[in-house]
Amino acid sequence: MFPLILAEIALLEKPPYLACSSDYGVVYLSSTELCRWAIWRTLRVPVFGMEHLVLIDGHHLMYRAYWAIPRTLRTRAGEQVNAVFGVASMLISILAQEKPDALLFCFDEGEETFRHQEHAEYKEGRAETPDDFYVQIPRILELIDTFGIRRVSDKGYEADDLLATYAVAAEKQGMRVTIVSGDRDVFQLATKDIIIAIPHKGYQAAERLDPAGVLQKFGVTPAQVPAFKGLSGDSSDNLPGVRGIGPKTASELLKSYDSLEGIYEHLEDIRPSVREKLVADREQAFFCQRMAVLKTDLPLPIPLDALALEDLPVPLIREFFGTMEFTMLSKRLQALATGEYGSHFYLGDASQQTTESEIESSREQLSMF
Repeated sequence: MFPLILAEIALLEKPPYLACSSDYGVVYLSSTELCRWAIWRTLRVPVFGMEHLVLIDGHHLMYRAYWAIPRTLRTRAGEQVNAVFGVASMLISILAQEKPDALLFCFDEGEETFRHQEHAEYKEGRAETPDDFYVQIPRILELIDTFGIRRVSDKGYEADDLLATYAVAAEKQGMRVTIVSGDRDVFQLATKDIIIAIPHKGYQAAERLDPAGVLQKFGVTPAQVPAFKGLSGDSSDNLPGVRGIGPKTASELLKSYDSLEGIYEHLEDIRPSVREKLVADREQAFFCQRMAVLKTDLPLPIPLDALALEDLPVPLIREFFGTMEFTMLSKRLQALATGEYGSHFYLGDASQQTTESEIESSREQLSMF
């Protein structure tokens, strides 16, 4: 194998057949070395030594945490911290179970995206989130920053588009990817190297979906997810789809004709009651399908190599947990940082023991559940 960072490649008609411009100057490869190089490229050795990238849908995790942990959870000073606690707890579980060597949070920025510009009613009708959710967001961002984990957002695109772009980019570089989200839009990204992990019971019983899992759960392949939404719609995004076509009929149609285009090419073969609905809402079906397709080619706000987990500051994280009075989480952090996985990524003294008085303090806080 060649430890070269290839910047420019020129094929030659005569031996040595290949000239590579690298950080070490021009390197000439023989025919044998050329075969080796081709095998290396085919196997896609992971870049920068990173093998497993975990991408987290930030808002999905925050919403799940907010509704899962009672809103009565507060510090002694009265600060509400239920969403902060839930996110911190799930983050520790994600690190412990997935054992990533790279991690990124992707967030919606709250602005109108290109989808809102095309469809003014996009995502309208969603239930309003209580104000006591939003006031916790700065603390959650502080939590992520304290861990030293990177986060991205973009005014023109949704978090799902960023998840998709990073997932595809990492897969092309030979990395294994886990996307932590329950948003159905990201199911279109599932491949043998990109797994969708839906949190359940915090993250203790995450549901992992590969392409076969998506097919079993929804009756369509990942590639058919946008067409599925084009037919059956998605109330959470205010996309109506074809009126009168539900998930069961949508999956049956796609199983028979493979794609939305295939369905409309075979209208004469479809029973009249369904055909009439398809004809009436043809334009809407294709529009909703287009709205459901995620962007996978955005410029990366942060390069892949900058997502590596390294030198995570245990003392600073412990201090943050102390401020939030998350004593039981400090114990879990300690167990993570001193284990085989955590020892590769954490800085500082992770062996500090939690005192009985701190445990009792945490029990008092948790008793408010």
